[in-house]
Amino acid sequence: MDIVEVKQRVCDVIDGQSDLLLEVSHRIHEDPELAFAEHAAHDLLTEVLRDGGLQVTPGAYGLPTAFEATAGSTGPRVAVLCEYDALPGIGHACGHNIIAAAGLGAGLAASALAEAAGGRLVVLGSPAEEGGGGKVNLIDGGAFDGVDAAVMVHPAGRDLRRMHAIAIHQVEVTYHGAAAHAAAAPWKGRNALDAAVLGYNNLAALRQHLRPDERVHGIFTEGGDRPNIVPARAATHWYVRAGTRERLVALEARVLACLQAGADAAGCTMDAVWLDPAYDEMRDNAALGDLYAANAFALGRNVVEPKSDTAVMGSTDMGNVSQVVPSIHPMIAVSPPDIAIHTPAFATFAGGPDGDRAVLDGAKALAMTVVDVWMDPDALALVRAGFGTPS
Repeated sequence: MDIVEVKQRVCDVIDGQSDLLLEVSHRIHEDPELAFAEHAAHDLLTEVLRDGGLQVTPGAYGLPTAFEATAGSTGPRVAVLCEYDALPGIGHACGHNIIAAAGLGAGLAASALAEAAGGRLVVLGSPAEEGGGGKVNLIDGGAFDGVDAAVMVHPAGRDLRRMHAIAIHQVEVTYHGAAAHAAAAPWKGRNALDAAVLGYNNLAALRQHLRPDERVHGIFTEGGDRPNIVPARAATHWYVRAGTRERLVALEARVLACLQAGADAAGCTMDAVWLDPAYDEMRDNAALGDLYAANAFALGRNVVEPKSDTAVMGSTDMGNVSQVVPSIHPMIAVSPPDIAIHTPAFATFAGGPDGDRAVLDGAKALAMTVVDVWMDPDALALVRAGFGTPS
């Protein structure tokens, strides 16, 4: 079989399993599970992959909700990534049900043609993208050793070549003061909430001096128990982002200085705990991105380079993967452009007809891209040559 015939065959497989893939997407969407607790999604995906003839390892690499499924015996090895964790309060407002089902479809289709196409496949279930860094655990466990390329697709409001994925590190900050009666003897207290508020305001002032690809945003997680008690303890949780890990380190120091100044002004102390793993910036492989865009175009999707007014900025542990393996993280449209991800409205689209189309188109585009890497030596050479080149 030539490459054109194999691509048609993988698309036929996906069409033949469309009802199953959409059922998987809907079931994950209807039962949102948070980071490292995605047991139902893990069990569903591994069951379908096992039924599809892949060799499946549940609970892979020491993570109960990670999995690995393999097919093929010789040739280039391509990894297809699935994500399936949800967001607190707003469910699959990032559309990870689509990522899971599209990755599943690509894996089932590519595995059926792996021997004929002369390639090897690994489908990796990566938990806890929304802050837990499951892919970093997979990297450390050796999941990407010997992998020639890694692919996935992420839902958005447009079909884009890439997401502007920047580096991120989270920090939890706790302020310690002294309790006192807020009316009878407030001078005996040291207000930890005031320290947190002052730190927050310091960071608000810092924001006007950040670079365009830097972000600092946070929430209060503790602020006292009753208004008539001077709060002895307060806490905040911050996301600190920068265009690269190198610049992130410098920004972290500026953030801590702002937060510590709040503690000093209020006469309190402060503890800061950085939550590992940090996420690296995404380094999309241009040649691999070209293959995906051409395959998506054949399905009627025009995948374009993001501009300043259309780019989707965020962070992902796929960035860490892209530092060790040629990788792509394109965006596939599931909603109108004015519907932002991480909103209840986007969650609705992710579970609706537009989301369903993205599952099937995403699965086909990914599967055909896998076939390109397997069967086109020139394409594989370009992917390897461009590895690590910043986009």
